[in-house]
Amino acid sequence: MTSFDASERRMWAGRADAYDATFARLCAHPVPALLDAAAVTTGTYVLDVGTGTGTAALAAQARGAKVRAVDADAGMARLARTRGIDAQEAALPELPFSDGEFDAVVANFVLNHVGRPRTALTELRRVLKPGGRLALTLWSPGRQAGMELFGRALQAAGVTPPPDLPRLDPAEDFPRTPEGVTGLLTEAGFTGAACAETRFTHRAGVEEWWSAAAAGLATIGLIVTAQDADTVVRIRSAYDVLAAAEYAGDGELVLEHGALLASAHA
Repeated sequence: MTSFDASERRMWAGRADAYDATFARLCAHPVPALLDAAAVTTGTYVLDVGTGTGTAALAAQARGAKVRAVDADAGMARLARTRGIDAQEAALPELPFSDGEFDAVVANFVLNHVGRPRTALTELRRVLKPGGRLALTLWSPGRQAGMELFGRALQAAGVTPPPDLPRLDPAEDFPRTPEGVTGLLTEAGFTGAACAETRFTHRAGVEEWWSAAAAGLATIGLIVTAQDADTVVRIRSAYDVLAAAEYAGDGELVLEHGALLASAHA
């Protein structure tokens, strides 16, 4: 396990309920297109890697697929099981499945959470049948308004992100572009790789969106929860001003986001 992987595990540990109430809804937007890209339909045997609280797995089951799911966090897998998902704790790059076991593998916003992306993709190819489909998403470099709102609130409150935030080893990194992702998939042995950006608008309550940071979720959560009480109050005050002035619509935040959606054959 790399230091990046270890940091990611600590970041999400014990936060399944908080994630489910906040960022899980954000991450759900590309799921229908993700399943389409993996050709998931009735009878498809599909693995949902990094299932979180089971969003993509449930959607695959609703299509009539046979679904297995894994997540690196035991709490996430446990919550997914309460929803009828065959989920277990397991993490890339070592999955507890046989070679060529699945017709399709989906990984919704997972590749950005692993310390060795190339090794992870090689493992996903291993568990796919020859000709099987992989589909994945990751955040695009375009505008991510929800994170932008948090970043601007930090700046307005005079908070500088600490230099020791978890960062991927530069030797493991890759361009977060369609060309960069298709190149990564090809390097991992996949064929017919394709990737494009998809944009979507996420709506969330002001309190709901703030609660993700307050609960310690993702990088913004690490930053916010590391502050003293007075600084957190300043961040929240700045957040409220910005939310009301620039992101609000019909009583909710209106947050534009983008993801890269990629697919390939084993």
